[in-house]
Amino acid sequence: MKKFSLVEFSVNHPRLVVILTLIVTLAFATQFPKVRTDTNPKNMLPATSDVRVWNDGVEKTFALYEDTIVLGIVNERGVLNKETLEKIKRITGEILELKGVAARDVSSFTTIDNVTVDGGMLNVGPLMTSVPETEEETDKLGKTLFENPLFIDRIISRDGKTAAIYVPLEDGSNGKEVADSIRGIVSEEKGDERFYIAGDPVARDTFGNEMFKLMAIFAPIAGMVMLLVRYLMFRDLFLSVTLMMDAMISIVWSMGLLIGLGFPIHVMSSMAPVFLMAIATDSMHIYNEFYFRYRENKDRKAAIIETMKAVSRPVRNTALATAAGFAVLMFMQIIPVKVFGGLVAFGTISLRVLSFSFIPAMFMFVKEEKIDRIARSEDIGSDRTARFLRKLAGFGIHRPGTTVAVGLLLFAVAVFGITKIRVNNNLVEWFKKGSDVRVADSVINRNLGGTSLGYVVASAEGDEYMKTPEAMRYMEGLQRHLEKLPVVGKTTSVVDYVKRINRVLHDDDPKYDVVPDTKEAIGQYLFLFAMSAKPSDLDNVVDYPFQKANIWVQLKTWDAQAMREVINAVEQYKKANPTPMELKPSGIAYFNLVWNDEVLWDMVKGFILALIVVFCILALDFRSFKWAVIGYTPLLFTILLLYGVVGFVGKDFDMPISVLSCLSLGMAVDFAIHFVSRLRQRLKETAGSEPLGDALLWTAGRPGKGIMRNAVLFAASFAVMIFAPLTPYITVGAFIVCMMMLSAIMTIIYLPALITLTRGWLFKGDMQ
Repeated sequence: MKKFSLVEFSVNHPRLVVILTLIVTLAFATQFPKVRTDTNPKNMLPATSDVRVWNDGVEKTFALYEDTIVLGIVNERGVLNKETLEKIKRITGEILELKGVAARDVSSFTTIDNVTVDGGMLNVGPLMTSVPETEEETDKLGKTLFENPLFIDRIISRDGKTAAIYVPLEDGSNGKEVADSIRGIVSEEKGDERFYIAGDPVARDTFGNEMFKLMAIFAPIAGMVMLLVRYLMFRDLFLSVTLMMDAMISIVWSMGLLIGLGFPIHVMSSMAPVFLMAIATDSMHIYNEFYFRYRENKDRKAAIIETMKAVSRPVRNTALATAAGFAVLMFMQIIPVKVFGGLVAFGTISLRVLSFSFIPAMFMFVKEEKIDRIARSEDIGSDRTARFLRKLAGFGIHRPGTTVAVGLLLFAVAVFGITKIRVNNNLVEWFKKGSDVRVADSVINRNLGGTSLGYVVASAEGDEYMKTPEAMRYMEGLQRHLEKLPVVGKTTSVVDYVKRINRVLHDDDPKYDVVPDTKEAIGQYLFLFAMSAKPSDLDNVVDYPFQKANIWVQLKTWDAQAMREVINAVEQYKKANPTPMELKPSGIAYFNLVWNDEVLWDMVKGFILALIVVFCILALDFRSFKWAVIGYTPLLFTILLLYGVVGFVGKDFDMPISVLSCLSLGMAVDFAIHFVSRLRQRLKETAGSEPLGDALLWTAGRPGKGIMRNAVLFAASFAVMIFAPLTPYITVGAFIVCMMMLSAIMTIIYLPALITLTRGWLFKGDMQ
């Protein structure tokens, strides 16, 4: 019984194959209306993860909000003037009415509580109930602001030129939508003031919104460039569209499956279509070989079958290596990482199924005269590209020692560069320097305490320990210690409230701006304050059994590593000053650090594991450890050189780079598999009658042309991303262009040199 061949079935029943492909594609496409997106990094970790459970508990204990927007108002003449203060009052009033805003906890000149004494009694009320009408009233407001450490660097800058409104959001609110509403409010204001809107929800939700817009813009543009480059290569619009359909179908299948299984689209999975378009270019090897085969026998069907026999093994094994590289991520701990790995692995396998069915079927619809016209130009002897590639390979063949030595030198330099890489993530830096989000964050961080917020939670056994002078002074000392860090702009705790109350109850005498000497006095002050203040004032910094206190730490950067510096400083302080209190970090800055460590290091672990898996696949594919080492070299060198450059230029190993690591693994090994497989195939066909040098030149000129076409096609298509407004897309574009060209050059020049230099070892006991 004849063995079933998918390729032969496809060329014998092309219409049926195309119809079945379209039916399956439509079935997956029906899932698209159910699409859900999720751009919140919090959901990158399981709900049961320690950091999420701990952070949620802290937010509940201290009545905190997960998300806060900061509106900065800058006036170079100073904000303490009637016009600016009227605007602050008016803007605050309108913000309080916005949907999604937690109105009761908005902090502004008109809503924040101020502690004063009236007739010997403690009075807690809004800082500014009405806009000062006279210069004396304005001076009095300024004195109140600048003498109160609770206000300085929070709602007003030290130079008096910047004021801030803090806008906490209710759970489920969209930061970009609220930010856009605030922009609408401030756009109505005329004058010298400039307005800046920043904060994690603004950056996060704006990025999410822009990310999906750019996917809708740049994916089609990349596709059109890909179509144009293919057309210029083959001068056949139908076949060029066919190659595009191959990628589009796999994207519909993969994204349809993802949506159908109920998964939301995260930042990582949103990149899958780009990756699948990249991986789809491997079918270029089929097109490249097909025209050579048709030129030799002038039979379309026979040429298709012979082509697939010639390239089936490398095409199949490059798909297996790429799919394995991504599938390894399914064994990681982070759900979106698992989903992303499975998604691209499924898409890669889908592409290869289409390569052996849909593409051969579509060839049958092309008129033979068109094929003949293109095939006439595919001559390894006369074609300019083939001659150029043979010259490149010849350099490596004739100067193998020099070529390999230069490669080893670059290898050593790259390893040194890799040691400089820092694993870090900063969402704000995913926007270009001149973007509204990044400018706003920079201005507010420069003028005020900072837009990134972390907490240090102090807890101790025994009721009301936090009321003791010892606990209060310890926290005060810790605050001063943390404020010495360049990344920390301001700290706030219950200590600041107690010191303020102590001072105002003693006729505002600065010498009483200290922690009282007795627990009873502290307890009385907090009781008096709680009777008059908004509940959130104390709720945010201490719990009512007084067993826990919360130190607010405002950071001047969204670098994940900034919170690590805070944690290290806390540990140093505790070591130098032992205490019965337990000190634990919390807040969005702490979450970002944990997310950075768990997600990015998960990707690093997955990448290393994938490197091992790919080597094993090469060894099994080539049935030789020695050939696996040779084929693995371009992959290893390409990756090391790319990441060495990343280290030297100071680019952090962040989410975009970590995601690209998997793609670089799959694509870099692609060319080597094709080169080595076709070389060994050529040596077998000639039965040793052709010298190794000639076989290498043939491989560089014929399969090598497919390799170079693939690299140029891929690089040209994704170079458009360099012009995107978001830096992850710029990173993806630049990285892919460099990766494809570098891996192609390494394959064409370095592999022949390495094979020539090690021929005695490689062919020992084998053909010469």
